[in-house]
Amino acid sequence: MRSLKLRIAIASHSNFTHTFVCMNRPLRVLIAKIGLDGHDRGAKVIATALRDAGMEVIYTGLRQTPEMVIQAAIQEDVDVIGISILSGAHMTVFPKVLDLMKARQMQDVLLIGGGIVPDDDAAQLTAMGVGRIFAPGSTTQSIATYIQEEVAKRRKF
Repeated sequence: MRSLKLRIAIASHSNFTHTFVCMNRPLRVLIAKIGLDGHDRGAKVIATALRDAGMEVIYTGLRQTPEMVIQAAIQEDVDVIGISILSGAHMTVFPKVLDLMKARQMQDVLLIGGGIVPDDDAAQLTAMGVGRIFAPGSTTQSIATYIQEEVAKRRKF
């Protein structure tokens, strides 16, 4: 089954513009909702904020599988995969995505998450290789700054 995706146009009217102009292309971020979690307002808010920060954002839509997300990430040549999760399945979803990323040699792609994840679980996920889990209340600017800094460490443009 083919996944639907919403491509959000690039906007370059924020204070992040200078950083991204120095690179060959804008940062590309895939935002995904894996599983049966049907709440995507937060994912859409983050997608819009990252677009406003000068990034190109691809939103996969609801009810994706880890395999679908990885396939979309490869097809779109993304720098970052962001998973929004509110269902409580984070300790299953993130390890599966990390395994698929390793199998596809995607070590240069940053995996981050956002949603309802207990602090202890977030620490375990970080130890496994997830970049950072952003809890409710995280500012969109802190997310954009983190992405910018981490991708700069991983990719040489």
